[in-house]
Amino acid sequence: MFIKDDTITLRCAEPEDAELIYRWENDRGIWRVSGTHVPFTRFQIDQFLLSNNDLFSQKQLRLMIDLNETGESIGCIDIYDYDALNERAKVGILIDETHRCQGHAASTLLLCLEYLFHDLMLHQVYCVIDEKNIESQKLFEKQGFVLCGRRKDWIKTEDGFIDALEYQLIRATANTSTTGFSTSRQYR
Repeated sequence: MFIKDDTITLRCAEPEDAELIYRWENDRGIWRVSGTHVPFTRFQIDQFLLSNNDLFSQKQLRLMIDLNETGESIGCIDIYDYDALNERAKVGILIDETHRCQGHAASTLLLCLEYLFHDLMLHQVYCVIDEKNIESQKLFEKQGFVLCGRRKDWIKTEDGFIDALEYQLIRATANTSTTGFSTSRQYR
């Protein structure tokens, strides 16, 4: 599956992406925001990628974010905790450090939301962001996500516990002027 706009393409992660994903997953600098506590082996990454392409059976899907101009993979967006009965899924975005603050996360989120609301017809999408990750909070708020909960002292850090903030976007409240959904999306 490919979903694209003028600058990026979202595509299913492939076994060829294993080395890059292995590097990202084992970057201790992002473990706090990803909820990771132990390193992943290359074998674990390979196994994940071999079973990654079925959201309905695995309840998760990783899409790679590629720059259209160069084809370079600059990050990924995870759709997980997929719940078909309640029509919801959780999302998380990772942009490689060298490509942050360039609007790629916002473009990725818009494309993903369009896919989740229009193609999968989900009722809601949600995310959990630690209280120190202001950039992610702004990203999701800009797309219409609403703060709906605070888990006190949820995440342990070197400096003590911090809160986790839960955001959600419900399809009935998502409007095109807020989310920027486009009817000119391209699939390949």
